[in-house]
Amino acid sequence: MIIAQISDLHVMRDGRRAYGVFDTRACLARAVDRLNALVPRPDVVLVTGDLVDTGAAVEYEILAGELRRLAMPFRLIPGNHDARDTLRAAFAEQPWAPDADGFCHYVDDGWPVRLVALDSLATGEVAGLLCQRRLDWLARTLAGGGERPTLIMVHHPPFATGIDHMDSLPMRGADGLAAILERHRGVMRVVAGHVHRAIAATLGGRSCTTCPSTAHHFALDLEPGMPARWTSEPPAFQIHRHLGGDRLVTHTATIDAFAATPAKSG
Repeated sequence: MIIAQISDLHVMRDGRRAYGVFDTRACLARAVDRLNALVPRPDVVLVTGDLVDTGAAVEYEILAGELRRLAMPFRLIPGNHDARDTLRAAFAEQPWAPDADGFCHYVDDGWPVRLVALDSLATGEVAGLLCQRRLDWLARTLAGGGERPTLIMVHHPPFATGIDHMDSLPMRGADGLAAILERHRGVMRVVAGHVHRAIAATLGGRSCTTCPSTAHHFALDLEPGMPARWTSEPPAFQIHRHLGGDRLVTHTATIDAFAATPAKSG
């Protein structure tokens, strides 16, 4: 099974650009074209939050128009820039769980890898939250899947990244998630977004990764005390390939090619 992941699309309306620079809608359109052109094509695309920039209905309309060009199914979760009710209305076809207590959780059991979507949005906040109700839902859901290979998608990374301005707003409830992961051996990976970079870590004995943005990135500032700073690194996506059992390999690939300059002879 081949699972693609894109994240932090930040789709905007009326031709607006993020920070006056990044045309996020055009970036998403190129990402969709790139995914559709892959050989072999992914079986499904995970879109791990910050789908739009302000949570407005018009932004979700634009987002839907682009994502529905994908030649394969896609699965969404909200990020801190999203609005749950507006998201649900725009994507009613997503398999939102009826027992999710108002959160945008669900399970997609239709694949060799079980896909579990976990909502970490704390309305009005940048930081993520896994409250006890959400952790209880996750524990019940994982218990119902036995030892099936499972991938959990969540917007906020449940680990420290080493980038101070991101780590100053950690996901609350990450310790509870770690305890759940330790009990459920079928979970192969937790995939996240939010930090606009590709990062790998472990939590509860499980692999955790974050996906770059389809548009803009946080700078790799590991010096303590550095403020948030954007950089125009190449937009990228990830491919998670399940090789059977508990084997999952991840590739990070840029969306656009760069122009190489031929070497001069002599």
